[in-house]
Amino acid sequence: MAKRSWMAKGLSASRPMTGDMDDEPALVAFDFDGTLTVKDSFNAFLKWRAGPRRWARGIVRLAPSLIAYLFDRNRAKLKAAAVREFLKGATVSEIENDARAFAQAHAQSLLRPDAVAVWRSWRAKGAKLVIVTASPEMTVAPFARGLGADLLIGTRLMCSEDGRVLGGLDGNNCRAKEKVTRLREIFGPDVHLTAAYGDTSGDTEMLAIADEKGFRVFRGRPAT
Repeated sequence: MAKRSWMAKGLSASRPMTGDMDDEPALVAFDFDGTLTVKDSFNAFLKWRAGPRRWARGIVRLAPSLIAYLFDRNRAKLKAAAVREFLKGATVSEIENDARAFAQAHAQSLLRPDAVAVWRSWRAKGAKLVIVTASPEMTVAPFARGLGADLLIGTRLMCSEDGRVLGGLDGNNCRAKEKVTRLREIFGPDVHLTAAYGDTSGDTEMLAIADEKGFRVFRGRPAT
């Protein structure tokens, strides 16, 4: 069966939501998990979608992959294993609908208020705002739309021609050097960011091409 990658509709790297890329004087990139959010959104989505019993069974089955990760530190391989365990066979439409429902239910409890405030301040200045994340574009897209992102760049999932998740990644996990590679694919080899925000070593390369380097600057937590 033929394969195709899935990219967030209207937010994919090849289809910015608004404007011409040369119109905005400032280009600002935000990591998503741990930067705009208080925790990993993809794990939270998988756990929410699976439910307690299915999640527990899946974690048991993932034990070999989790143990392997302790030695090889291969995040892409672990993520692909999680996709196979929890999403393989689901249709893109099903995951789109679930991702929207998850974002509607949990955005308020996941998004950092101080990060959102900085996001909005850049928006008020007319900056082009890009989310660059290792999480799948498919699951982050509803959050990106809610924030009004101009562009979403994330990990792509491999899907069949009839729109079902095959259980692997299409291309590289979007972290570390891959974040800059993907930015260069869109904005050119000399891309430079006015500001970038991240919270892990997976954001180091992206921060390096920014004038303002915001590393772990957001500490806010949503009101309970």
